[in-house]
Amino acid sequence: MESSVIHIVAMGLLTAAKLAAPVLVGTLVVGLLLSILQSATQIQESTLTFLPKLAAAALLMVVTGAWCLRVLEGFTLEIFGMIPTLLGK
Repeated sequence: MESSVIHIVAMGLLTAAKLAAPVLVGTLVVGLLLSILQSATQIQESTLTFLPKLAAAALLMVVTGAWCLRVLEGFTLEIFGMIPTLLGK
């Protein structure tokens, strides 16, 4: 029983990392590019990076939305498939 719980938690953490990775990496790249641009032009406005990061995150959510739903569906089906084995122990 304990190994099943550990397996479920590990699957949940891996799924969460898979779902968060595209948005986090995308905003990281946009932030890095904007930081380089700010360094090159010596514009030190902290609010300049907010809108492009927000737009990149929204665009990435739209682009990867179908894939995210498929990953969540697979995770949910796997969890539901484990219910009989968890109740039988």
